[in-house]
Amino acid sequence: MLRISKLADYSTVVMSYLAREPDKMHNARDIMEHTHIALPTISKILKILAKSGLLRSHRGINGGYTLVIPPDQISVAQILAAMEGNVALTECSGQHSHCSIEPICHIRSNWRSISHVVQESLKKITLADMLRS
Repeated sequence: MLRISKLADYSTVVMSYLAREPDKMHNARDIMEHTHIALPTISKILKILAKSGLLRSHRGINGGYTLVIPPDQISVAQILAAMEGNVALTECSGQHSHCSIEPICHIRSNWRSISHVVQESLKKITLADMLRS
């Protein structure tokens, strides 16, 4: 089964919550109450997304997090890349492969093509799209 990590999945939930009110300051406790994701996990996700440049951290008593750019300009690919790096379905379809059979593998280019299609699809889906039911 192919699947993204739970942390990456939760990051799309967190970002979707923030995107509902993109100009509002959101703190970790507020996000936890609305998403039902554990506070330590929320904190970890927020730090990673802020470090990647998708969120802005505001310190202080009234601090929290805001989106850096509008939801219609943030792709699911960007969120997943912040959490896990670029999507690659196999070892050899990523940027840095350490596969021992890569030099003699005859299907490597097919996996790269498939990974490319998945990556391009994720780039086309925005955070704003994720809010639509």
